[in-house]
Amino acid sequence: MAISQRFRRGMASLLGETLFEISGQGRAPIKDYFHFAVTKSEVIWSWWKISLRTDCKNTPPGQLRESLEDFLEDDHLQNQVSIVFGPNVLEYSKNLCHGYYDYIARLPKAILLKIMAFLDLENIAGLSRTCKKFKELCNSEEFWEQTVRKHCGTVSPIVEALAHEVGWKTVFFTNKLQLQMQISRRKLKESEPCVDNNEPHCSQEPLDS
Repeated sequence: MAISQRFRRGMASLLGETLFEISGQGRAPIKDYFHFAVTKSEVIWSWWKISLRTDCKNTPPGQLRESLEDFLEDDHLQNQVSIVFGPNVLEYSKNLCHGYYDYIARLPKAILLKIMAFLDLENIAGLSRTCKKFKELCNSEEFWEQTVRKHCGTVSPIVEALAHEVGWKTVFFTNKLQLQMQISRRKLKESEPCVDNNEPHCSQEPLDS
């Protein structure tokens, strides 16, 4: 029990004050703009009226703040959140209010990359579909550079330079023959002397005097 409590306290330290927030315009026919946030202690619902009607032009922004417990009992506000941002956002925010936190997604990027290094590529494909953060991380240059170095052992400077041009993911999925051809073209290009277009070529005929 003591270990579980220490674990919870340690994981809780990863949480910022704001657990979740989202902004956007309401779905048609609603044109108003909304912001929804869930913090460790309260839910904040803000809105800005957007209308061409003269009687609405000077309407000030509004805001409603409720405790997590009150939000879980407020069917009206929950319905508004669902209408504007969808039922998935509502369900996720209710889970946060109940204390069900997605700790793994909140770990620092460096730690997540170390964990992902132990996964197979099939697992990475599934992980990228779980949420926006993991989708971005699974497609990041940091992850694919880590993957290339893991599978290749050593990476030559020419391969590293090529990766900075085309991306580490492209290098990883390029077969060895194609990669060797690209490296050869790059070496050839780097070995070509610079040509001054203002300098006459040897093949040019001398001008008549």
